[in-house]
Amino acid sequence: MSACRASASATLGIQKAALVTHIRRTYYSDGGRPVETADIVVPAAHCEIVYAIPINR
Repeated sequence: MSACRASASATLGIQKAALVTHIRRTYYSDGGRPVETADIVVPAAHCEIVYAIPINR
């Protein structure tokens, strides 16, 4: 967890410096090329994060 930046606090509707979880995610193709990226910021007081990734190799 980290403190929310002022620029994001208004967008998220939370106080400046409120605790957030910041997820940086990149999915890669089988050849190693990045095909999707995301920066996700979730207010810690508003949500519970549940992440499930099936791996079929």
